Amino acid sequence: MSLPNCLLIVTAEVDADVETEWSRWYDEVHLPDALACPGVLAGRRYCSVGEVSESDRGQGRRTKVKLWTTVYELDAPAAVATKEFAAMRGWGPFAPRVRSQTRVVAALR
Repeated sequence: MSLPNCLLIVTAEVDADVETEWSRWYDEVHLPDALACPGVLAGRRYCSVGEVSESDRGQGRRTKVKLWTTVYELDAPAAVATKEFAAMRGWGPFAPRVRSQTRVVAALR
């Protein structure tokens, strides 16, 4: 099994009252649209269980929050710069209901 050259890791915290609708949209619309983009090889979505641990300058905190994480395998960092990727990027109708997010592109070194 070979490792992908690049990963896109996206996390999101979504308002609980729209989570079911958002999850359906993500699985049925957003994820398939992302996987159809050039250079996007695979993608899988996860949900945190238990507490989330964060730290800033050595100060840690633990919170009980549901954090959704999607890990995309990319052939190169440029995959997130295509016009197709730009067209599907974002949270669609749920943008105002996404309370926090992170987006990291990491290349194999």
